[in-house]
Parts: sequence; structure tokens; C-alpha cells
Amino acid sequence: MAGLEIRRWPADKPHESEIVAEARDGFGCDLWADPPGRRWLDFVHPADARGVVKEGRIDFEVEGVRAMPGPGDEVFIPDGSRHGAWDRGPSAARWFYGYKHQ
Repeated sequence: MAGLEIRRWPADKPHESEIVAEARDGFGCDLWADPPGRRWLDFVHPADARGVVKEGRIDFEVEGVRAMPGPGDEVFIPDGSRHGAWDRGPSAARWFYGYKHQ
């Protein structure tokens, strides 16, 4: 994997739960909040996943490749990929996550 797939959320669509859930190719959507320093490491899911940063600074890693998307950025995590997330900012990070419906 050369890099993570990161896309900018469309500027004309607020990144709120209902809109994120409706806009993304059959992915579920829940809002998550992590305190500063929270780390989630070595997860593997049997479905594609996406994360959309609402606020804060969160570092995503997928198969050893890291990126720190900002608010309004979306990260794609392919099914079966080892991945994690880490709130590296000075305040809580809030982000949407969802899995592709099978």
C-alpha cells in the first residue's frame, strides 16, 4: 500500500451524523469521541470501513501507513486491513466511523 486513501468531505455538506450516513455508499455511521492520547491499535474488521474527522487531530494507521487527516477529511480502511487510530491532539477528537453493509 503506497498510502492511505484520504478524501476531503464536500464543502457543501456539513459533516453531521445524518448527512454522513446518507452520503457514503452504504456505510453505517456513528460518532465517536476520544480523549487526548487515546490509542486504538491492531484492529481488523471483515468489512470495509471509513472514518470522517469531525474535529480534533487523529492519526490513522492502515497496514503500517500513517496519515493525520484534519476535520472534514475521510479515511478509507479496506476489509481485512490491520489498522488503528490515535488522538494526538491537545483536546478530544470526534470522528464518524462506519462499516460497509454486507
